[in-house]
Amino acid sequence: MGMGIDSRRIIAKRAAQEVTDGMIVNLGIGIPSLIPEYVAKDVHVMFHAENGILGMGPSPGEGKEDSALCNAGGFPITLKEGASYFDSATAFGMIRGGYIDLSVLGGLEVSQRGDLANWIVPGKRVPGIGGGMELACKSKKVVVVMSHVDKGGKPKIVSSCSLPLTAKECVSKVITDMAVIAVTDKGLCLTEVMDPYTVQEVIDQTDAPLFISQHLT
Repeated sequence: MGMGIDSRRIIAKRAAQEVTDGMIVNLGIGIPSLIPEYVAKDVHVMFHAENGILGMGPSPGEGKEDSALCNAGGFPITLKEGASYFDSATAFGMIRGGYIDLSVLGGLEVSQRGDLANWIVPGKRVPGIGGGMELACKSKKVVVVMSHVDKGGKPKIVSSCSLPLTAKECVSKVITDMAVIAVTDKGLCLTEVMDPYTVQEVIDQTDAPLFISQHLT
């Protein structure tokens, strides 16, 4: 079961609500890169990239790309007023120093304790874990955006991750095409259900215990 472009944008639009005024935010590759398009105009935020940029704007329109401007994933970007450039060592120093208020990352699995697996599926070749481990460990808040189930229909929110971990107990919230789930000391709390799904459908597609928020929307 895969996600269409509409589902990806629904997730990104909801994730944009996690961005508040004055934040420094790092966005992962994929769905997170769509978030700047949905941040309210009165919210002043500086988007950070590991390749050495602070102050990224929305993706450029077709034909307006600048080959010298890209994010850490190599995709074209625009810049906001006040943006700055620096080397990767400085970019990672900002991460390791705890200056990133919010990281929004993609995920392969999230456990009921907030463990995150997002960097490798065994048997597939990848360049390496990259900056995901540091972002997950050092950001003040980590939100994971992903499809609720994988292409085979297997739940990606699980009691315990089966894939190699990026970091332990780092995720505070998961936003999927089906629901918004908070990671709490009491376990996973279902706070929002995406249209057209039902609470029961979310429970059925989650391989970990859920308790329902009193303020469920």
